Amino acid sequence: VCGPTVYDYSHLGHAKSALSFDLLKRTLKAIGYLVKMARNITDIDDKIINKSLLTNTPIKMITEFYTKNYQLEMKLLGVSTPEIEPKATENIKEMINLIEALLANGAAYKIANNDIYFDTSKDSKYGSLFHSLQNDKQHRVSTEGKKNEEDFVLWKACKEADVCFDSPFGKGRPGWHLECSAMIKAHLADDGEFEIDIHAGGADLAFPHHENESAQTRCAYNQTLAKYWMHNGFININGEKMSKSLGNSFFLKDALRVYHPEVLRFYLLSSHYRMDFNFSEEDLLSSKKRLDKLFRLKKRVFDISPNNPQKEFTDEVLKALCDDLNISIALAKIDEMISNANETLDKNPKDKELKKNIASNIAWIANTLGFGADDAYSYFQHGISKETKSKIELLIEKRAAAKKEKDFKKADEIREELAKMQINIMDTTNGTLWELKN
Repeated sequence: VCGPTVYDYSHLGHAKSALSFDLLKRTLKAIGYLVKMARNITDIDDKIINKSLLTNTPIKMITEFYTKNYQLEMKLLGVSTPEIEPKATENIKEMINLIEALLANGAAYKIANNDIYFDTSKDSKYGSLFHSLQNDKQHRVSTEGKKNEEDFVLWKACKEADVCFDSPFGKGRPGWHLECSAMIKAHLADDGEFEIDIHAGGADLAFPHHENESAQTRCAYNQTLAKYWMHNGFININGEKMSKSLGNSFFLKDALRVYHPEVLRFYLLSSHYRMDFNFSEEDLLSSKKRLDKLFRLKKRVFDISPNNPQKEFTDEVLKALCDDLNISIALAKIDEMISNANETLDKNPKDKELKKNIASNIAWIANTLGFGADDAYSYFQHGISKETKSKIELLIEKRAAAKKEKDFKKADEIREELAKMQINIMDTTNGTLWELKN
């Protein structure tokens, strides 16, 4: 999966891509595949260099800060850690090897300023993957010495204030398209017809980025880069493609301040991964109410240890997910399970075997789809400040002490005080639990 270019905070587009292919990974594992996933980090790029010059901040400081931020936010969203997370700057040798192979095969050439370009005319299959996405020759930058307008840079020779690495063809740095091809060869590639099974990323990467990756691998190693290509749709806000240039980029850090991470995960996964996603807070709140139902059911079985989920239920959800991650049907099956479980619990509130089945289904959902994992009561406490939480816990302790002393009037007064704070309390065998009123 193509990962982020780490020069700024993660936005909802990063989250959509990461969540889409985290769901893919979880689904493949659930149906019995062994999965080895790589997500690269682009830590050298024009945008990073420009930010370094503008802010007078060392590149490494910028990239390390935003890499850690990205990894933390993905973890909060429940995105499983990839088995491999290579950085561009740690794979320069592999990129040089790829360029040398292309030069040796006559599929690359050096121009007067010492930049090295890929010769697209040497690849008879160039454009065969995503030709329908070509638009005005990819808007290529016109450079003196290029043989074909579609040719793209493999190695940028050193310029003033640039970041440079040593190579047999002079100091410079790799072109962006080179990264994944080289990293796949170094960390994942099989010797067969296809180097890897699946290559994924955002729809904006299909052409020219993934087309160029494919061309490099074909010409350098006479292999097809990937057997399957998967691309997630764009995120739109107010109907426009998310873009910093449009001034409507929604940083993930801002969303996480307001909404529970599982709410964001559920919302961003609620539409098919290939569809463009129109973000709106109204839709997000509606999606939250849907997720709330799962956590309210989890509250009803909070003291029950799960065993084995119901096979009929899990088979139905997996059948939907195996159909190109058909999340709409999968979520409908989960809604149906929640409704049936509540109805059956109402009739049989003390049936422990029933509760075990329900708890097991919820645990399976958490493991396979990544939501419903949080403690049911903590979920409904999200958004309350630490100071307020401390005050609530202190009031609950005082109430417990009052009840112990049989001062029920004081205990009732404390309950009323908590109610005015929009706090519901529940006395259980595990102590007093509380949540924010909806």
